[in-house]
Amino acid sequence: MAGKVLVLGGGGREHSLVWKLLQSPRVSEVVCAPGNGGIAQEAKCLPLDVKNLDAIIELANRFHPDLTIVGPELPLTLGVVDEFTRRGLRIFGPTQAAARLESSKSFAKLFMQRHNIPTAHFAVCHKPEEVKHSLGLFHPPIVVKADGLAAGKGVVIAKTREEAAIVAAEMLSGKILGAAGSPVVLEECLEGEELSFLVISDGERIAALAAAQDHKRIGEGDTGPNTGGMGAYSAENLLDAQMREWLLAHVARPTIAGMKAEGAEFRGVLYCGLMLTARGPMVLEYNCRFGDPETQPMLMRLESDLLEALEASVEGRVSDGDFKWSADAAACVVIASEGYPGAFEAGKRISGLQEAAAIEGVKVFHAGTSRNDAGFLYTSGGRVLGVTARASDLGAALDRAYEACAKIKFEGMYYRKDIGLRALKTVSRS
Repeated sequence: MAGKVLVLGGGGREHSLVWKLLQSPRVSEVVCAPGNGGIAQEAKCLPLDVKNLDAIIELANRFHPDLTIVGPELPLTLGVVDEFTRRGLRIFGPTQAAARLESSKSFAKLFMQRHNIPTAHFAVCHKPEEVKHSLGLFHPPIVVKADGLAAGKGVVIAKTREEAAIVAAEMLSGKILGAAGSPVVLEECLEGEELSFLVISDGERIAALAAAQDHKRIGEGDTGPNTGGMGAYSAENLLDAQMREWLLAHVARPTIAGMKAEGAEFRGVLYCGLMLTARGPMVLEYNCRFGDPETQPMLMRLESDLLEALEASVEGRVSDGDFKWSADAAACVVIASEGYPGAFEAGKRISGLQEAAAIEGVKVFHAGTSRNDAGFLYTSGGRVLGVTARASDLGAALDRAYEACAKIKFEGMYYRKDIGLRALKTVSRS
């Protein structure tokens, strides 16, 4: 029995996890730390610095959760799972060693090379001289990636070798991303459709989640700098059964088996960011937790008990039957603060949330919001809201999401108007 659940984090992903967990008949209480203004309307929120392991452990000792779920990547890379496990506390997520698949791009690329997992051609560079030598191996455009965690902003697509050399030098010097920028990974620039393929593992067995597609760029038409994600969608025919089996056989299973063979058993969510190229699917990156904003539309489609599936990972009994999905489609449109992913102003009062939530099939997940004593909601982050809708087909889900977005107002709000539109060319309306 896992009556009390602690969710670490405070974004849109965590709001959707809290929302879904509260639907489980086996959950008596959910606490989210630090949470946000929207989560506080549905569950208890407690202040917490997720970068402080001692503070996380102290909170667990006070709350005594039956299960803890880690939302963001940082606590995983700091070893929160190792610390909880050492103390006999049940926690969902990979160990610090297993989380290196996300925390170190160079580790991930070399791991894929060792285990014959399809990925772009690459070079790992520790010094500017190595960058200069390696650039000759690539045709522009060239992808330059920071090694460490950079909140979705450590990837630059350089149009020329000269630009790639400048960006790599800035990363290596620590000027733009600090310690996260060294070493750098140079990659060939792949073309095709992106796809997010997630599985849950208990270290040996895996179960696939519904496929989703994310929109990383800030601007319409996939232009401008990368962000943490400006929208996502999930639909039944986004991934056919044949491709699903190929990805399980050639990407997910070899990754889980490879980590076990290397002494870093992987339990938790393995997120495989893919590019569907003319040469076949290629892994762009791994994440070691639920995606944000992909989790929001995925969980809108989940019809089985999320708690049961997460417990199966912790207890070593994952099976294909852990998830049951609706045939409906779901879409999430992220509303952001003006200036994001750069500097932005917080503290803008938000209106229209009740009107948006009243639309059939719509759920507004909060990401960067705070609530004052009078109950008013204000912006507190770059990504503010994830307006998510479910309907019988993707077109209808997007229509509902955008109808809801039009009801919401705050000074300087911005959202892309083209989330999912490319998919409508291939994912037919029912």
